Amino acid sequence: MPGYVALVLHAHLPYVRHPEHVRSLEERWLFEALWECYLPLLGVLDRLAADRVVAPLTLSVSPSLLAMLRDELLLRRFEDHLRRLTALVARVEARFAGSGFAEAAAFYRARLADAASSWEALGGDVPGALVRHAGAGRVELLTTAATHAYLPGLLATPASIRAQLRLGRRAFTAFTGAPEPRGLWLPECAYAPGLDADLAAAGVRFTVLDAHALTLAAPPASAGASVPVLSPAGLACFGRDRDSAREVWSRDAGYPGHPVYREFYRDVGLDLPERELEGEVGPDGTRLMTGLKLHRVTGPGPDKAPYDPARAAAQARAHAADFVARREAALASIRGVSAPPILVAPYDAELFGHWWLEGPEFLEHALRRLAASDRAVPIALGAYLERHPPVEVVEPAASTWGEGGFGAFWTGPSASFLWRHAHHAERAVLGALSSRRHAGGLPGRALDQAIRELLLLQSSDWAFMMSAGEMASYAEARAHAHATRARRLASLAQQPTASPSDVAWLDALCALDPFLVELSGPALRGAFDPWR
Repeated sequence: MPGYVALVLHAHLPYVRHPEHVRSLEERWLFEALWECYLPLLGVLDRLAADRVVAPLTLSVSPSLLAMLRDELLLRRFEDHLRRLTALVARVEARFAGSGFAEAAAFYRARLADAASSWEALGGDVPGALVRHAGAGRVELLTTAATHAYLPGLLATPASIRAQLRLGRRAFTAFTGAPEPRGLWLPECAYAPGLDADLAAAGVRFTVLDAHALTLAAPPASAGASVPVLSPAGLACFGRDRDSAREVWSRDAGYPGHPVYREFYRDVGLDLPERELEGEVGPDGTRLMTGLKLHRVTGPGPDKAPYDPARAAAQARAHAADFVARREAALASIRGVSAPPILVAPYDAELFGHWWLEGPEFLEHALRRLAASDRAVPIALGAYLERHPPVEVVEPAASTWGEGGFGAFWTGPSASFLWRHAHHAERAVLGALSSRRHAGGLPGRALDQAIRELLLLQSSDWAFMMSAGEMASYAEARAHAHATRARRLASLAQQPTASPSDVAWLDALCALDPFLVELSGPALRGAFDPWR
């Protein structure tokens, strides 16, 4: 009985759009992910297609990310970002000519040129390129909740869970033109008993949970995480393979910490004199990561050697071979299961190329080796279910991935600021929805924008930043802004008349936060309704 390996990537970034700033620091998250992760990933898929390598993977793309990838302002700003980086790398290359850093500087020049060429070739349409690969069977596309909300945090108000699920799937179709996908990525892999009924009612057939959701299930899944199970509502649940996660995620115990790989935390934006950066600094001279990093990991200390791209690429190929060999051995060790075992290896897509520069190279060679293996066959999650429908029924345990594994990172004391604002705003918006569901004109516009602001407020990213302590002040500012706007909009939607200043404010806000403008009226308002 052959075994399977499912590589699952989850592509998501928080919705960040700041037209009020010429060069927003937070918008750089999208720009970095585009040239470091998403365009290289498309390059991997293109090369596999050209070589007729059959190694399908599963890719979830969030509506928040899709909205930004369809935003003309952000796309133009990305092109400006690429031009500035290209100019910077030319200066860096001239500065380090003949030194031990020359090869690394030349590597970045070539990588940026590839990004610009790829961007031009696809006309800036990353979602369209993914849909084409999906149509050819190389990728199975999934999506997630509308704004990547931490769904167990909304259990007290199930209307918001329904809206996050419905609008996530509707937005995916609006942005891609593809049908609503069969699977859904649960934000933060977060599950609570009872969520399966909402997922099933939304039309979701399968999802991925962390391993302990199945090993601690009631009753425990007989095959652990190596065979999917059915929830009481009929949702197929795959379990994450922990060994695959550790090998790729861990900087200390996994592949990314190898001494020859690029060191993430050394960057020319931090190392070079400000006069040589020519504007690539933040407000008041704040130093920024540019993405141009010339050192390798070397060791745990502060002393870092120059990055050698050829050695790093060779190591990525060796690690890909090791990864596949370990999956083959793990599958061979599984006995007594009712269906062919499957090792599900899910990761944030942004790991590959941003945090781990060599990640796309590793991914490509892992897929090539899996395609040639008869012991670890690559497969998309939906295709596995078609061949081997699960039969065992269990109630998965409440769980998440990440620190702790049970949600404290998203609901603990550091994140309480978010939830206080989210629940107050939710009550205001649902109250306006109850009384003005069929409103048109300005009250209708205010109601629709109130819903959008509530959705943006519910993003799990703000809780993550607050608990991680990185960008916490930005997360708190975003949460406060969306909550304040949602409450004021809900009030405006219920007023019989509006002042000229209210009209001007609403116009400005709709231009500032045009998230999900593709959906309005019944498509937005009906998303909160009970399941039928």
